Amino acid sequence: MSCSTARDRKVGFEKAGGVDERVRRARLKALKVPIRVGIAPIWIGSAISTVGMRTLGVAYPLLALTQTSSPAAAGWAGFALTIPILLFYVPGGFLVDRISPRRVILCVEAGRLLSVASVLLAMMAGGPTLVHLLLAAAAEGGLWVLYTLAESALLPAMVKPARMHTALAKSEAASHFASLAGRPLGGYLFGVGRIVPFVVNSILFTFSFALFFTWGRDLGRRPNRPSGWRDLAEGFRVLTKLPFLGGSIAVTTFTNLMVNTLIMIYVAGSEGMSSLKVGIVLSAGGVGGVLGSVLSLVLPPVRNVLRLHLWIWVFALVLAAFGTYVGLPSYFFAFALVATGIGGALSNVAIRSVEVHKVDPATLARVVGVSRLSSRGAFCFAAPLGGFMVTWGDVQGGSAVLCLLMVAVALVSTWRPIRVRLTPLLPPDLPRPELPRLPKMLGALRLSQDLVPSPGADR
Repeated sequence: MSCSTARDRKVGFEKAGGVDERVRRARLKALKVPIRVGIAPIWIGSAISTVGMRTLGVAYPLLALTQTSSPAAAGWAGFALTIPILLFYVPGGFLVDRISPRRVILCVEAGRLLSVASVLLAMMAGGPTLVHLLLAAAAEGGLWVLYTLAESALLPAMVKPARMHTALAKSEAASHFASLAGRPLGGYLFGVGRIVPFVVNSILFTFSFALFFTWGRDLGRRPNRPSGWRDLAEGFRVLTKLPFLGGSIAVTTFTNLMVNTLIMIYVAGSEGMSSLKVGIVLSAGGVGGVLGSVLSLVLPPVRNVLRLHLWIWVFALVLAAFGTYVGLPSYFFAFALVATGIGGALSNVAIRSVEVHKVDPATLARVVGVSRLSSRGAFCFAAPLGGFMVTWGDVQGGSAVLCLLMVAVALVSTWRPIRVRLTPLLPPDLPRPELPRLPKMLGALRLSQDLVPSPGADR
């Protein structure tokens, strides 16, 4: 691409207020379609994708255990599902920035259907082999990563800025509802018959493919085509220029590690408990996520959302540690997970809002890929850390150590030089979201120092 052409694109991007002209025209066209119709496929597709990932996340390890009678094989199947988080988010963002997100979603859903169908056919023939199972699990994990990146890149072209906050909150709620239902559904379907979850997911992926295949033209096509290794690292460079997103990665990575280590401490110390009780406690995080998403629908984003996020985690880990000392760990762990679910949903909506409003659509998928690599990659290290802490200090000692570590980090973050870098405020020029009318009793919550001011307000 010539220098003059690149300069023209940059000027066009700036004149469009941060949105490339092609994407701006696609967005304007999309605005002619009511929001319930225009982005309904995204919400439905997101729910299907999450349900599929969660049910298969249970079904693949169980099938490996059934086929081999080896707990190690079940562990390898679970690992195969999660390893793409570490491997595919950055190159996946590079790929999505080169191709229409809708086309990526179509290819992904077709690939997931073929992967599940291959396992289904192998089961009918007495298989699958462990190698086949691990490859199918890895394919599911990798394709799910691509789906989440494509969804993030597609949404900005479909929703006008004032409605973006509401759209993101609804997307977050759909994801939490699906996560809440997915794991128990996977276990139930496998109990009905080991072939059943694969049949159900074949149907779900077929429906999702048909949904996007019949849904209009490609929107949100990437305006600039990355062409080399330098472009692969563009997501990292963009994040260095956006303090809020840089701080959010540090905060969410650390807090994800803390809460998932806490979950592993609880699971490792759950010997003698009923599986139903353990499942109910672990589902509390999804309940909190739904509640936090609902709050995001009716309340504007809090400017100091990252600081709030940190202190919610302090409250949650104090609850969990206290519960182990009074002999009621399950109840207090459940309340702790509800709290982190609420805080996580609030911060997720705010972070995604900054991503879609402040990042060039041509690099959005790469930025999202870097962000998700770090925050979700923490999951991979939580299991061994939690197991080590229980071995070292049992459930009570492990919970206490996590609590003290979280309190220490939160207190250090109050020191101004660290606070400015770790928990920066939301950008002041985000579009004011269109929110449902609230009761007058909530008017007191709309404090000017806590809310994002409208464009043109005093700064």
